[in-house]
Amino acid sequence: MCKCKVFCCCNQKGGTNKTTVVANLGIGLARAGEKVLLMDCDPQGSLTASLGYQNPDEISTTIATIMTHIINEEDFDPHEGILHHEEGVDLLPANIELSGLEVLLGNTMSREMILKEYIDHLRDEYSYILIDCMPSLGITTINALVAADRILIPVQAAYLPVKGLQQLLKTITVVKKRLNKTLKIEGILLTMVDFRTNYAKDITQMLRDSYGKTIGIMDTCIPFSVRAPEASAAGISIYKYDPNCKVAKCYEQLTKEVLDDERTSRTED
Repeated sequence: MCKCKVFCCCNQKGGTNKTTVVANLGIGLARAGEKVLLMDCDPQGSLTASLGYQNPDEISTTIATIMTHIINEEDFDPHEGILHHEEGVDLLPANIELSGLEVLLGNTMSREMILKEYIDHLRDEYSYILIDCMPSLGITTINALVAADRILIPVQAAYLPVKGLQQLLKTITVVKKRLNKTLKIEGILLTMVDFRTNYAKDITQMLRDSYGKTIGIMDTCIPFSVRAPEASAAGISIYKYDPNCKVAKCYEQLTKEVLDDERTSRTED
C-alpha cells in the first residue's frame, strides 16, 4: 500500500459544505479502490449523521473516547469505535462529548499533538484519512492541522466566506511554522456555486485573482444543488443517491483531481 495521506477539510466559517465534501470525496476515493478512513472532528456529529448514524450522541465510543485515552496515557485499541459504512469507507464518529474534550485539552501537555498520535497508529492501514473539522479554529481543529499532510479548504462562492479566509490562512501559517512544517494546502474548493448568477462568477474570479497563484484553486467546482443535502439526509453518498446528477459528476472529477495530484507528488518525490 502507498504511503497514507491525511487530508484535513477545514474552514472556520460554517455552511461551506465541509461535511458533504469529506463524505463524497472519501467515498469517491473508496470507489477508486483506495482504503479510506473518515474522521469526524465536529461535536455536532454532522459527518456521522450524514453517513446514516442519525443519533451520534447515542454512540458510546467516539473520537473523544480515543483522545481521552491518549491524554490519560491509557492503553487502547486503535480500531476501537471505528464503524464500517456500506459504501466502503470506515468512520470514526463524533458527538457532543468532543465539546468537553476542548476543556480537557487546555491543561494537557503537547495538547496540539493528541490527534496526530492516534492517526500515526493507523497510517499503515489506510491510503487516505479525511478529517472533517468543526467550524472554528479551536484546539481540536489545531490538532487536525497538526495531524494532516494536506488541507482542503471548501469555500462558498459568497463574499463573507471568502473574507473569512484570511484568518484561516494566518492560522495555517502559524501551524506550519511551529508545529507541522510539512503541511501543505491542497487547494481552495469552491462549493455551492451557482454559475447562472453574475455574483457567483464575480466571487469566483476574485478568489482566483487573490489566491490562484499563491495557494491554488481546485479545478473542480461543486455546484449548488439540493441533491447533496438530500443524500446526506438519507445517510448515503451522492453516487448512490443520484449517480447521474451534476453534483455526482463533479465529485467524481474532484476525486480524480486529488488522485492525479497525489500521483504527480509521488513522481516528483
